[in-house]
Amino acid sequence: MGGVTSSMAAKFAFFPPNPPSYKLVKDEATGISVLDPFPHRENVDVLRIPTRRGNEIVAVYVRNPMATSTLLYSHGNAADIGQMYELFIELSIHLRVNLMGYDYSGYGQSSGKPSEHNTYADIEAAYKCLEESYGAKQENIILYGQSVGSGPTVDLASRLPRLRAVVLHSPILSGLRVMYPVKRTYWFDIYKNIDKISMVKSPVLIIHGTNDDVVNCSHGKQLWELCQEKYEPLWVKGGNHCDLELYPEYIRHVKKFISTVEKTPSRRNGSRRSTDGIEQLRQSTDHYEPPRRSMDQRDKPRRSTDTREKPRKSTDTREKPRKSTDRPPRLKFHEYTKFNSIDKLEKLKVSLDCMERMERSRRSVEYHDKSSRSNDQQLEKGRKSVDWLDRIRAD
Repeated sequence: MGGVTSSMAAKFAFFPPNPPSYKLVKDEATGISVLDPFPHRENVDVLRIPTRRGNEIVAVYVRNPMATSTLLYSHGNAADIGQMYELFIELSIHLRVNLMGYDYSGYGQSSGKPSEHNTYADIEAAYKCLEESYGAKQENIILYGQSVGSGPTVDLASRLPRLRAVVLHSPILSGLRVMYPVKRTYWFDIYKNIDKISMVKSPVLIIHGTNDDVVNCSHGKQLWELCQEKYEPLWVKGGNHCDLELYPEYIRHVKKFISTVEKTPSRRNGSRRSTDGIEQLRQSTDHYEPPRRSMDQRDKPRRSTDTREKPRKSTDTREKPRKSTDRPPRLKFHEYTKFNSIDKLEKLKVSLDCMERMERSRRSVEYHDKSSRSNDQQLEKGRKSVDWLDRIRAD
């Protein structure tokens, strides 16, 4: 079933810039890799990092001599590290942190193709590189996830109990919830942050624009309610999806958050190395996904949360015909293609309708798996959409 989920993600969620905004060039004299067209900087390393799924991702590591923390930045949907490069430099300077940004598989000059599970392997590889190549410790690492990047960020953070902190910038409750106002978690949904955020033990800062017409602000607010260790959120009044860095309160609030968590002694002690912890808690990303039945059971208590967010239903409904947001002139490196295409939304609705019919014919995915061996004609009708998804499976 993991391959089906990845196929849906590739079709409905990932839009890598085409062509990539940069080229990877190696200087023949020094052997140093640089991002063309950006000039080489002494404090910036350009890296190729292998992942456990056989891909090779491109990353940049920005050093700050005043840093005590390292920020691992997972960018948004339709950006690559060429577009993010200037922002990475500015954040490293203003926040006084070392910063690693990376491209997901299939983005920029990274090999492979985009998928939910590839992004999990990508962020793990970048995190492991920070530990092994730069000596960063879990207690001094801050995970930063923007928009779609909140998916791999929350997933990794839920398995690293001693992280310094987590920043979620315009985060999503789940991939499906961005496009369709569902009230429960479906097995074919992607980036189920709503189910994982409560497992994050480190302090969490959530930043969201009140006028975000791509990912409604209610996503950030509901995630904040579900956090174990909440930090004062930043709701940027009038902020949209890709312009929050232009507001002066953005950098002030993030800087204050980092300063606060750096001064607070870590209470999250453990005996094993953090990289080993990743492997022990999840041998593979596919294996990590909770049983479908348990997620369905968690829907009941979550209805109270959904009830508390009554305005979200009308807001999400209003968002369906979302129009594209103009790119801010100062953020050419930070533009996003939103997964708000009406055609894609209609396709998703058709898939959802098929899945709803399937859900009525089975109580859980486990029952569905058993019924795949049955000749019952009613269940066969419910499985047509799944068979269709299997045929387009990318992984």
